[in-house]
Amino acid sequence: MRSAEIGRYGSTALGVLAVAAVYYGAARVGLLQQLVRDQVTPLWPPTGVALAGLLMLGMRVWPGIALGAFVVNVFLGPSLLSVLAITVGNTLAPVCACLMLRRAGFRNELDRLRDVLALVFLGALAGMLISSTIGSGALVLSGALDPSDFWPTWSVWWTGDAMGILVVTPFLLVLRKARWPSRAGPGRWFEAVALALGALFTTLLATRTPHSSLLFLVSPFLMWAAFRFRLAGAAPCALMVSTLAILAAAGDRGPFVGDDVFANMVTLQAFNGTTALTALLLAAVIAERDSTHEEIKRVCARLALMVARMEPPPESYEIPPEHPPPSTGRSSSTPGG
Repeated sequence: MRSAEIGRYGSTALGVLAVAAVYYGAARVGLLQQLVRDQVTPLWPPTGVALAGLLMLGMRVWPGIALGAFVVNVFLGPSLLSVLAITVGNTLAPVCACLMLRRAGFRNELDRLRDVLALVFLGALAGMLISSTIGSGALVLSGALDPSDFWPTWSVWWTGDAMGILVVTPFLLVLRKARWPSRAGPGRWFEAVALALGALFTTLLATRTPHSSLLFLVSPFLMWAAFRFRLAGAAPCALMVSTLAILAAAGDRGPFVGDDVFANMVTLQAFNGTTALTALLLAAVIAERDSTHEEIKRVCARLALMVARMEPPPESYEIPPEHPPPSTGRSSSTPGG
């Protein structure tokens, strides 16, 4: 019993350290695209990492989120008190989001429309209100931000955390279940490569052309990925497209040239939100349709088996004569009878 407890505690400690390490690494990547005070970004990958870790490993790994958030913010925060407040907000947001998702019956496979809607409204939009409010408030109270900058900072913080949930969490959930497709033929591999290259080329073209309407040329590729590869294709495609758009916005290129931070954020997050929702919703609808089709096939097979068991064997049927039998009464009289 003691060895089992030691093993369980050791597994939990490894999970906590793994979540903290991945959180820190994702934060360093996210901070490369900061827009406000070298700390607030349009896509905050650690939030997606935190929620995915809670969904896959359980609530016991929440200290890893707190540890990773503290290590990241201790070099950025204006004071220790504000760092602690931001750490609390960054930990409470994914924890509350996970609790709400579990309460709603969320499944990690994201193969139902209700799971995607729960991830969007409960996990991203509602859960991330906590981190953005506490973080922005801590920066204002510490004097790092003017009170007039609270709402712009809050909006960037909230949308960045929400985008981390919508883009990073589905990708990590898919990555955990990913298996090498041994039965995929050359045609399937060619289609996957063509999809990836087409989405990459179209996104690069759209983010280097000073017309925001061209950004939505990537939508057909998201639909292609969702219809043909389900979530396993839609989630990586959405992550790639959103990352390239954020890089263009951070570099002041393409449709993001010459605008202020707020205008760029509106354009960028509208595009990223449309990208994530298109990919996730279509993939869930197609997966749900496939599941319903398979269930109908199973039900039809069971009904056919039940009908076959209820039918009597063919030899038990009596074949009726083609003509009525002859009369058993008096035979026809003969002449003179």
